Amino acid sequence: MTRPDRGTAGSGSEQVFTFDGRAIPFVAGQSVGAALTVAGVRSWRSTRVAGKRRGLFCGIGVCFDCLIVADGEPNVRACLLPARAGMQVATQEGTGHGDLEV
Repeated sequence: MTRPDRGTAGSGSEQVFTFDGRAIPFVAGQSVGAALTVAGVRSWRSTRVAGKRRGLFCGIGVCFDCLIVADGEPNVRACLLPARAGMQVATQEGTGHGDLEV
């Protein structure tokens, strides 16, 4: 049985965004972090110094473990960002400003 919060195939409520080139389905009202987690993606950023993998932790915007690059903008909290069809989401490496590092 499909859980209601995951949508049902063919229901018309399921849409898709891309994460590192992979299609991620979501239902209306779902955050990017929730959609990634449901799709089996558990980490989507690396820490600044040690390069440790991070993903959804608090789920309510208090911490900053779930930072992503959304449509080219770094440091966006995936747990707070509503998923939109066609958006381009990417793994964030370090500060998300690699182009500015010396």
